[in-house]
Amino acid sequence: MAKILVTGGCGYIGSHTIVDLLENGFDVISVDNNSRSSTYLLDGIQKISGKKVKNYHVDLKNFDDTLAIFQENDDIEGVIHFAAYKAVGESVAEPLMYYENNMFSLINLLKCVKEFNVPYFVFSSSCTVYGNPDEIPVTEQTPEKPAESPYGATKQMGERIIRDFAAQNKTACILLRYFNPVGAHPSILLGELPLGKPANLVPAITQTAIGKLPQMKVFGSDYPTRDGSCLRDYIHVSDIANAHTLSVQYLIDKKNKHNCETFNLGTGNGVTVFEAIKAFEEVSGINLNYTVGPRRPGDVIAVYANNDLAVKTLGWKIKYNLKEMMDTAWKWEQKVKADEEILNRQKPSLN
Repeated sequence: MAKILVTGGCGYIGSHTIVDLLENGFDVISVDNNSRSSTYLLDGIQKISGKKVKNYHVDLKNFDDTLAIFQENDDIEGVIHFAAYKAVGESVAEPLMYYENNMFSLINLLKCVKEFNVPYFVFSSSCTVYGNPDEIPVTEQTPEKPAESPYGATKQMGERIIRDFAAQNKTACILLRYFNPVGAHPSILLGELPLGKPANLVPAITQTAIGKLPQMKVFGSDYPTRDGSCLRDYIHVSDIANAHTLSVQYLIDKKNKHNCETFNLGTGNGVTVFEAIKAFEEVSGINLNYTVGPRRPGDVIAVYANNDLAVKTLGWKIKYNLKEMMDTAWKWEQKVKADEEILNRQKPSLN
């Protein structure tokens, strides 16, 4: 049972990945300072897996505290790094906060990986590295365009840092470029818990439908897409999570041809904002209350994945379709409302 450190383990994708790792026989520890999460999802992990995962309440920007985790767990064989700020709009408004948090935490982590000779490192990257691509679907060889937001820039910089690190060290690295993770664990014991007003489409839809938000705004209807709204590749969070387990196993099995490899994680299908809303309305039976406003700074027009490399190389299989994504997201939103009192006691405040 290889021990894997998951950073951001109390977060949305991190918690789902911990469950997938545990189900595939890995030993897991977490680090999460809960600045953008709560311990609520740890309870879900335990209920699903039957295992209590230790979480270190540590800010990765603090090198000494980060180092102490590795000193206490000198048998860590792999690191999956999720911990980062991720809201596009917030990054436009607060660029220094994003550069400081996302870069310093990564560098401190890699220093520890080097000192303790951790053999495997998997990085949570993003399709934002492609900017506004000239052609879609994008492959891993698609040229990167200038990032549309400071958040996207931190992912581009993070990838560069890891590639340079891997070129001079023995640690084998994988960069996983997510498209748009949505939905919730099929048990409805894990899901997305955005703080404040949600920056992503699906939680904005579900929070509007349940009455937490009075109305949802679609940002832009004049894009050069089939219905004028932004086009994205939405993929179920459990499918994303499984790709991380497969990536770690791929490195353990020494199947990698290079010391740093990159994979797109998307369904390969583009869905517009209006199409996503329609899919939600069909599975929930609710007519969503929304208006159409101007474009939002930082948003790319259209991007979706060519996922052939991950499918062929990692043996990755996509299990969930768009309606299943929306159905689990809606059931999760209903559970969150039922557990509102618990969440309010555990909810952190935004920095």
